[in-house]
Amino acid sequence: MNDPHATETGLNTPTYGSDAVADFLRQAEFEFIALNPGASYRGLHDSLVNYLGDQRPQILMTLHEEHAVAIAHGYAKLSGRPMAVALHSNVGLMHASMAIFNAYVDRVPMLILGAAGPIDASLRRPWIDWIHTTADQPAIVRNYLKWDDTPISIQAALRSMARALQLTLTPPSAPTYVVLDVTAQEQPIEHPPTVPTVRSTDAATIPVAAASLVDRALTALQEASQVVILSGRCGLDDELYRRRISLAERLGARVLTDLKANSSFPTGHPLHVGSPGLFLSTEGIEALADADVVLALDWIDVAGTLRQAPGRVGRQLINATLDPFLINGWSKDHYDWPEADLWLPTTGDNATTQLLESFRDIPGTRSTPRRPRGLPGDSLDAPANGPTISLKYLASCLNQALERAETTFVRLPLGWDSAWSTFDAPSDYLGYDGGGGIGSGPGMTVGAALAVRRSDRLIVSVLGDGDFLMGATAIWTAAKYEAPCLIVIANNRSYFNDEVHQEKVARERGRDVDRKWIGQRIDDPPPDLAGTARSLGAIGIGPVSDPPALRAAIDDAMQQVRAGSVVVVDVLVDAGYSSQAASGLLRGPTAGRPSHDGGLH
Repeated sequence: MNDPHATETGLNTPTYGSDAVADFLRQAEFEFIALNPGASYRGLHDSLVNYLGDQRPQILMTLHEEHAVAIAHGYAKLSGRPMAVALHSNVGLMHASMAIFNAYVDRVPMLILGAAGPIDASLRRPWIDWIHTTADQPAIVRNYLKWDDTPISIQAALRSMARALQLTLTPPSAPTYVVLDVTAQEQPIEHPPTVPTVRSTDAATIPVAAASLVDRALTALQEASQVVILSGRCGLDDELYRRRISLAERLGARVLTDLKANSSFPTGHPLHVGSPGLFLSTEGIEALADADVVLALDWIDVAGTLRQAPGRVGRQLINATLDPFLINGWSKDHYDWPEADLWLPTTGDNATTQLLESFRDIPGTRSTPRRPRGLPGDSLDAPANGPTISLKYLASCLNQALERAETTFVRLPLGWDSAWSTFDAPSDYLGYDGGGGIGSGPGMTVGAALAVRRSDRLIVSVLGDGDFLMGATAIWTAAKYEAPCLIVIANNRSYFNDEVHQEKVARERGRDVDRKWIGQRIDDPPPDLAGTARSLGAIGIGPVSDPPALRAAIDDAMQQVRAGSVVVVDVLVDAGYSSQAASGLLRGPTAGRPSHDGGLH
C-alpha cells in the first residue's frame, strides 16, 4: 500500500471522513460489502479501494441494488453473519426496496449504508445532487427496517453504524440503515475520530424466558397426553439442532416443519409428521387436531397454522418467539394474533435449551430413537421420452447426483413436493425469502455460495423460470468472485401460479378456461436461459427436455461446480404442482394467493 499516511502498523491514518467509515467496516470484521457503484458514496468507494487496499471488507460489485441486498440476505442465512451493503442515494434505495422487505420479513441481519447529499443545499451541484437528495431518505423503507439514522458528521455516523450493527445482530434480526452525507464523506479530517469496536462476528446477547415461565411450560408439556412441536426458524449451530431433537424425543412429541423456514428438525426422524410445506399437510392437520399442547418454536404464522387445524377443546399453546419486539403496524407480517396460554419471550433455540435444562424425568415420559436417514426418490421411475420432464423425476435425478454430497438447498419452487427431499441438518435447506419477492432466488443463491466458497459444501437452488429471469444478472457476481453454485431452472415457460388462479376464476364465472394462459406464458419466443447464463460468465446447459438426458446433464453440472464454476441447467418441466402444493395454494379466500413464478403475494 503506497500511502503517505501509512503508519508503522501497516494501517493508514484516516485523512477523509470516508476513510474513518472504511476503518469501521474493517474493524467490524465484515467479509464483504455488496454494492452497485454510485456517486453519492464515491468517497467511501475510494476509501475501500485506495485507503483499505487489500484489507477486508472485499467489494462485491453487483449489477443491480436489489441483487446486492439479496446476496447479503442469502449470505446471512447460511453464515449467520451480516454483510455490509452500500446503496446509492434514494435511487439505489428504491431499487433495493423489495429485497430489503424480504430480508426484514425473513428476520436476517444486514447493515445497509445509504448516502445522500449534500444535505447542505448550498453545496449541491446543479441537477444531479438535487434529485439524489431527499428530506427523509430512510422513510422510503422505514416501515421494514429495524432502525435507521441520518447523521451529519463522521463521528456521529460512526456511532450510528455501531448502534445499527449491534441492533441488526440482536434477535429478532432485521436490516438497519445509516445514511452517509456525501460532504461528510469527502471532507478532510484533522484528527482521527474514535472508531467504535463492534464486530459483525460478535455473538448477540439474547434474552431468556423467566424461570417461572419455563417451569409452567415444562409442567404443561410433561403432563400432556399429546404434544406437537411447531419447529420454525432455528440457528445453524449443530448442538442447538441436536437439542431440538432431544426435546422432541424426551417429550415423545410429534414435530411439524415449514418450507418457509430453514430445516429446523430432521424430516427423516420418526417423530417428524408429514412433509413440510407452505401450508399444513393432511398429516399435520391430523396431528394438531389431536394435540392437547402445542409448542411453537419461532414458528411463522402460528395463528394461521392453528386455524387450518381446529383442535380439541382446551388445546394449549406455548409460543416461544421474540417477534413481538420487532413488528409494526405497516407490514402485516405479524399475522393474526395467536392466543397463547404462555409466551416465552426468547428465541426457539433458547427456549429449547431452557426446557431441556429444567427437564424433570417422570414416569411415562417417552423417548424415541432416531431412524437412519433415507433418500427420497430412490424408487422414482424414469418417465417415457417426452417434450418435458416432471418435477418428481427432476427431484430423483438431483437426489442421486447429490447422495453423498454435503449440500445446501437455498430455494425450491412452489410445485416441489418436500417428500422428495430429506433435510437432516439446519443448513440443508434455507427456506423461503420472507416477503415473497420474485427475483430473489438468484441473488440469495449467490450470497449462500459466497458464504461457503472455500468449503466442500455444494450450493444448489431449483428456481422457476420467472424468478431466474427477474434476478439472472446476480449470477455475474458469483462468476466474478468465484462462488461456485448450481442453479437448476424448473422451466415451465409460464408464470404458472397465475394460470392456476385464472383457471379457478374462469370456472367460478363459467368462462373459457382454455384462455387461462394469455398474459402468463414466457414463450413465443422462449428466452434462452442457458445462453443468458453463459453471457454472464456462468456455464449454461440446456434446455433439457429429454428425461434420459437429464441425469447426464446434472452429473456434468456437478462436475463443473466441483471444479469451481457457476452452472445453470435449464430443464423444461411439466406445468403443474404436487397435490399438496396445489391444495394449499387454492384452499380458499384465506389461503395465500400465488403470483408470478415461484412466489406468494
